[in-house]
Amino acid sequence: MTTNDQLETVTKIMRDARIAVLTYVSKEGLLVSTPMGVQDFEHPGTTWFLTEASSEKAQALQADPRVNVAYSSDAGWVSLSGTAHVERNQGKVKDLWDASSGAFMSGGPEDPDNIALRIDATSAEYWESPGKISAAVQLVKGLVTDKQPDLGENDTIGL
Repeated sequence: MTTNDQLETVTKIMRDARIAVLTYVSKEGLLVSTPMGVQDFEHPGTTWFLTEASSEKAQALQADPRVNVAYSSDAGWVSLSGTAHVERNQGKVKDLWDASSGAFMSGGPEDPDNIALRIDATSAEYWESPGKISAAVQLVKGLVTDKQPDLGENDTIGL
């Protein structure tokens, strides 16, 4: 599989996901995971989320910006490793704001506490799903025959 094919696979999986899981290091040094609404992106190497500047998450990310973002969809699974950047960019907040944003964040896109969170990924590990039926058949086959099931492509690419 070429790098372009791998990038297309990662992009498809990420676009098909509705929720991503952001994992970061808390101020106490613990790993914390939180669900985030998936926003559109041009390239999987740079993704965006909305959050509140006053949140523990935003404060922790300013102290230690290392993150992992996991995406899961019927197309497969992606794990991005990278760096978070807390940005007070109201233009970007307005661009990303949708109906679901108001359900999880107080105020609107003009609220100065609502900020953009940019993730610059350095690598993506992915698993491309062969589809639900094929995966189920492979799992059963693995249980019955004691052979390793073929559950799709798995690889890591630099972004």
